[in-house]
Amino acid sequence: MANQAYASVWCRGFDEETMLALFEKLLEIVPSSKSWPGFAWLVIRAVDSTEAPLEELDLRAFPPTASELIETARNHLHADCAYEVQANWDLWTYELNPGRWKQGAERLECTCNGTEYDGGISAEAGHFLLELGMEHLFTGHGNLLGARSGAAAAPQHPAEAEFLRRMANPEDLREYHEKTRENIVTLFDWMKNIETAMPVEQFRLWSEGEENFEARLDEILALR
Repeated sequence: MANQAYASVWCRGFDEETMLALFEKLLEIVPSSKSWPGFAWLVIRAVDSTEAPLEELDLRAFPPTASELIETARNHLHADCAYEVQANWDLWTYELNPGRWKQGAERLECTCNGTEYDGGISAEAGHFLLELGMEHLFTGHGNLLGARSGAAAAPQHPAEAEFLRRMANPEDLREYHEKTRENIVTLFDWMKNIETAMPVEQFRLWSEGEENFEARLDEILALR
């Protein structure tokens, strides 16, 4: 299974009274996709993830503003609730067939964890947990990018083998590096905007496959 990338954000003064106002600030600066703007889903959970959702709303027909979405969430304002919002942002992806790059909508999920939700998971996962998408959108596949380049992992199926064959072409690999760097810049710019707009106490970029995801991104950005 492909690894996911995340950002965890903790804010000063985060509690039951302030959490949705802070969540609204975060949602206002989501870098929405040009082709699929707005918020697609809202799921409100209570107690923990094993419980059936209190609300599950498909918003795609009439995407609300951040303010309108938060007003809906206020109907279930409790410290033991979590609020999951799905949006989209534009990132570069490589289409193996026909072998070209496309910048388009990729799923982005933003969750606000109440302080008492799921046994206080916000202390570990973040007051706000941002599911950024597949890890390879920012790190590339198979150790092709960064200081580890040249030590590509062995392909696991024919599609991977074909991809590695194409990336053996220096021009294709250079473009792969450039497009991945653009995705990293999009992510870093959003993190800077969050730190500017909100009373951020701490944030952490991490992923399921990298021991130090943020350092890996810095490494790829630094190499030309």
